[in-house]
Amino acid sequence: MKPDHHIRRGLLAAFALSPLQRAWPAPARVLRVGPNESIHSLAEASRLARDGDLVEVQAGDYVGDVANWTQNHLRLVAVGGRVRLLAQGAHARGKGIFVVNGRGVEISGFDFIDAKVPDGIGAGIRFETGSLLVRDCSFTRCEMGLLTNNDEQARLELEGCEFSYGHRDNTFSHLLYVGRIARLTVSACYFHHAERGHLLKSRAAQNLILYNRLSDEAGGTASYELEFPNGGQATVMGNVLDQNAQTDNPLMISYGVEGYVWPRNELDLIHNTLVNLRPHNSPLLRVSKADVRVRIINNLIAGAGSLGDDALGEWRHNPRLNLDQLGAASGYALPTLSPLRNSAVSLAAELRPTRQYQHPRASSPLIRPPLHPGAIQYP
Repeated sequence: MKPDHHIRRGLLAAFALSPLQRAWPAPARVLRVGPNESIHSLAEASRLARDGDLVEVQAGDYVGDVANWTQNHLRLVAVGGRVRLLAQGAHARGKGIFVVNGRGVEISGFDFIDAKVPDGIGAGIRFETGSLLVRDCSFTRCEMGLLTNNDEQARLELEGCEFSYGHRDNTFSHLLYVGRIARLTVSACYFHHAERGHLLKSRAAQNLILYNRLSDEAGGTASYELEFPNGGQATVMGNVLDQNAQTDNPLMISYGVEGYVWPRNELDLIHNTLVNLRPHNSPLLRVSKADVRVRIINNLIAGAGSLGDDALGEWRHNPRLNLDQLGAASGYALPTLSPLRNSAVSLAAELRPTRQYQHPRASSPLIRPPLHPGAIQYP
């Protein structure tokens, strides 16, 4: 096994842990925010917080309450329900509802709504430097749901989040747009209803896209469901991807089309389910020609289209069936009597999914190695 496989296997194993199994150090202080607390706004909390603090925010609506966070090892947690941040034209530093520069920052339980800024790229969260974990948050009607800078040391992790209904006037709105950072990890998230832009676009050096649903759905006008324009290492495993009949772009996944900037460029497309509601039989995957290692194994296609052929690299067992053979009501699971059940190619441990997407924005562990092509192993 090559050394990079040890790294990837360890990262995949980390996501077998539930959120509660990840230990956090005791906070330096607890700051409580809410109408009944001594700190009434997140803007005020951001000025008072120090490295290592826990900021507990009382559930409710916070209108025009935007904040710039520069602390390290800071935790922002909603308490007693959802914290809804309604921008209504307000923004931090002309960039978004939250701007984050800090190492070891966690944000959980927040809804970011209607981020807009003068230059048209207002984000629910603008992540600039450091490392950030965003868990159980949603991003709705933002010009860019979450947007990062191009910091090659930064790391971003998203778990159990929802991105939807992006909007920018007369141009593209990406639900998640990640710049040239060190690593992006996205797990158990739900992306839907983009407007002309992509559901997920990443220029990161390393990308782990695990057990998500990226679905344009009725009324959505997304371009790509998933794009890695500058290549890098990309593991796309256990995802459900769905494009509707009205999409302007028949491709679902694009890799390397703006040129390769990283020293390692590898695409692993393993055990995904691609649902294509367009009636035309066109390619669903585009990989820019270069010295790239590609493995496309055990994916399931419902509807017209294909992922390519073995000219792309290692291309094994990616069957296609008709749309009426794979229904949304079952979560796109193979029917009980499908001849494709139990037909998956056996894979090395580092290429096996260990979890399954559970709608909406969750995942559950697999009790055995995957037996069927596609993302959904049971029921």
